[in-house]
Amino acid sequence: MSYAATATPHLRAVRTLPNHPLDTEHRRIAAPTTRPAPAIAPESLLAGLQDGAAVVAALPQSVLPQGLLTQLGAHANAPLVGYLVLVPAEKVAAPAPAPAPAPVAAVRPFTRPADSGISVDLDRRNAYVDGVLLDLTYLEFELLAHLTEHPHRVHTRDQLVHTVWGYGHVGDGRTVDVHVARLRRKLGAAYRDTIVTVRRVGYKYAPVA
Repeated sequence: MSYAATATPHLRAVRTLPNHPLDTEHRRIAAPTTRPAPAIAPESLLAGLQDGAAVVAALPQSVLPQGLLTQLGAHANAPLVGYLVLVPAEKVAAPAPAPAPAPVAAVRPFTRPADSGISVDLDRRNAYVDGVLLDLTYLEFELLAHLTEHPHRVHTRDQLVHTVWGYGHVGDGRTVDVHVARLRRKLGAAYRDTIVTVRRVGYKYAPVA
């Protein structure tokens, strides 16, 4: 008998075996994974459900989100069981409305500085004397802006320190005196006297009439 005559029946028999080990192993691998357990929820959970809600499945720890398990401190010695609860749509609380965006402060259009006198542009942080831009430091500008915003009002040195330098500043009235002297020099001879010294009190801004 030839080799081909003996091999063909053998192969045909293998293909038709109903309980071949390979077929059994294939079915075992392809079998579905563990299904959710029947929904047998504790009475404490059922008692707290709102009207129309129902527990439909019990979920083993293996299918619960890993992040949730970590948050709850789950481990092998204390497995957790989750429950799938269906709730009617009308029972679900509507999400809180998003807060309205804060209004954006409108920037005032640029206006040409006055040809004479002191002009302060708060939006662009510029100060001018007779239309000419001054070169001021941050604190010098803040000091000039505060004084010109409240003409003829007398400010004590402590008030200026708290308002211009801030409450966290460690210093005394001498700091204010130094910055006023520098600011007067930059205002020039024509406008240096608009920052008036009030003896034993502080300073005020008196615009040129």
